Amino acid sequence: MIELKNVSFEYENGKPVVQDLSFRIEKGESVGLIGANGAGKSTVMKLLLGLVSGDGEILIDGMPMSRNNLADIRKKLGFVLQDSDDQMFMPTVYEDLIFGPVNYGMSREEADKTADEVLAKLNLTELKHRHNHKLSGGEKKMAAIAVILAMQPEAILMDEPTASLDPYNRRIVINTIKELSQTKIITSHDLDMIMDTCSRVILLSNGRIAADGPAEEILRDRTLLEANHLELPPGIAGR
Repeated sequence: MIELKNVSFEYENGKPVVQDLSFRIEKGESVGLIGANGAGKSTVMKLLLGLVSGDGEILIDGMPMSRNNLADIRKKLGFVLQDSDDQMFMPTVYEDLIFGPVNYGMSREEADKTADEVLAKLNLTELKHRHNHKLSGGEKKMAAIAVILAMQPEAILMDEPTASLDPYNRRIVINTIKELSQTKIITSHDLDMIMDTCSRVILLSNGRIAADGPAEEILRDRTLLEANHLELPPGIAGR
């Protein structure tokens, strides 16, 4: 579904942020992208979305990342932003749900049906006509996930999906993520959440892959995590 081949990127100051990065994510995989601040996680997300371009090759569902393919690639990828306020920009949840599908050519009738199906799947039907500015943080995060699902992407990229949530809403979001069948790439400092939602982890350090393997192995390796300025997840450390 997603493949990077020898991808490198640096900003204008010439400091490399991603260096010779190569990995492949199969369709349906759930992958946690972790690392300390500045490790390159956000830049990888931007590269996958075509927001920045570097050296090397990026393939999304077999299509090379290029200006000509960008519109088709973005239809395959949904991006859940860390701050839901940056994503929910229409007055109501319903208007946000149909905005993307209609602009991608879906009929209003079909967009309405898709919105209802997504809300029902996530048990959010009661939010349909709620105003976004009246949603709680947890409700807004769930609504943001619904908005992306309404676009019917084949892969979902999530940036810190549980950030700033209370324990109750955090658990709801985690359970929702676990039930999604799409290919998922999740960046987070919440390593307990990564353990709960991802079968595989890619650990970045200074723009390179420090480890890539089963989440259970990497997230239980205290020596590896501490060497890369991370801590053993509290949920594991307490066991």
